[in-house]
Amino acid sequence: MTADLPLCATCAMQYATARTDCPVCEDERQYVPTSGQRWTSLAQLRDSGEHKVLVQEQGPGVLGIGAQPGLGIGQRALLVPATSGNVLWDCFAYLDDEVVRRVNELGGITAIAISHPHYYTTMVEWAEAFDVPVYLHENDRQWIGRPSERIRLWSGQTHQLADDLTLVNLGVHFAGGTVLHWRDGADGRGALFSGDIVQVVPNRDLVAFMYSYPNYLPERPSVVRHAAELLEGFSYDDIYGAWWNAVILGGGQEVVRHSVRRYLEQVSG
Repeated sequence: MTADLPLCATCAMQYATARTDCPVCEDERQYVPTSGQRWTSLAQLRDSGEHKVLVQEQGPGVLGIGAQPGLGIGQRALLVPATSGNVLWDCFAYLDDEVVRRVNELGGITAIAISHPHYYTTMVEWAEAFDVPVYLHENDRQWIGRPSERIRLWSGQTHQLADDLTLVNLGVHFAGGTVLHWRDGADGRGALFSGDIVQVVPNRDLVAFMYSYPNYLPERPSVVRHAAELLEGFSYDDIYGAWWNAVILGGGQEVVRHSVRRYLEQVSG
């Protein structure tokens, strides 16, 4: 049973075979707890009965879907209601019949797209449950814990999921670090789904750019400059981050521009 495959208790990456190490957690962008590496599985999580699905509106027409209590890093996914079909942006580890039922009641999904490896988790379980592909940038191929024919690796700076949906490889946080631009979001003004790549922080007048969040390693200035240049090719008003209610509704593009200027001032001394 695939639900019995090993799942890292810290980052929630599912692996195809049993192992003693989690490469994602051993990387300096994550961490192995001082108590040591621990493992679980999706089957164990289901049997525990501790986790329930939570669906909440995060912005106009955009629904957050996650587990309560959270797992791994604690992110939630987002259901993007594009005209071309619902897309699941990012992923969280928990999946059971109730989650599948709730998502199908909301219209199901046509694809899954993920910003970076910390949110790969049980992506193959999700892809198989909904019979859809998972889109990942090829620069992060090495971090895939469970290979699958469902995974579609794309290359270059942009990938068109549909007429109204574009994946953009900014390269922040991870080489394949990706955001999703929804042209028709925010009543046609555009929306950016940013994961940890453009991090929505408590001060909604700023966003952050980090190489490692838990270990406080800043992103390289050249990478941030390049990301800012790429984002200038898109119009967006709203920004949806990775956490519950980590959302900027209105003025998002100017927040990013201001944050880039502020960041480069700080790191340049």
